[in-house]
Amino acid sequence: MPGIVVGVDGSANSRRALEWAMREAAVHHAPVIVVTVNEVTASFWTGHPVTVPADATVLEKAREAATELAEKTANELGEPRPSSVTIKALNGFAAEELIGASQDADLLVVGARGGGLAHHMLGSISGKVVHHAGCPVVVVPASK
Repeated sequence: MPGIVVGVDGSANSRRALEWAMREAAVHHAPVIVVTVNEVTASFWTGHPVTVPADATVLEKAREAATELAEKTANELGEPRPSSVTIKALNGFAAEELIGASQDADLLVVGARGGGLAHHMLGSISGKVVHHAGCPVVVVPASK
């Protein structure tokens, strides 16, 4: 689906990325696809994601949190708004899921890693998507 994909994990940096993505989408009358990922363990043999029944509950809570955050952000930004906002909650590995979502996107937006030298370094997820995404990537820096 063309539009702006934004990764959200509930952190302050991902909230800044969501805000940036929604503003950009509003200017271009584009849809926003909010992706939140329940990080699961990898199979020792295959490296593929392994889910357990408890992941369904965690995933639903992540979907609810992302939906609430997107609604709150849209309300705070006011008008204009993105043409639509879709929430995708997935079990898997965040970098891989975002890279996959980027294949059909116009733009991928992620937050920079927080902590100590955040303004000098990308986090592991943002670093991976910058190098492997199928579309342009914006890394929204942490606030000072």
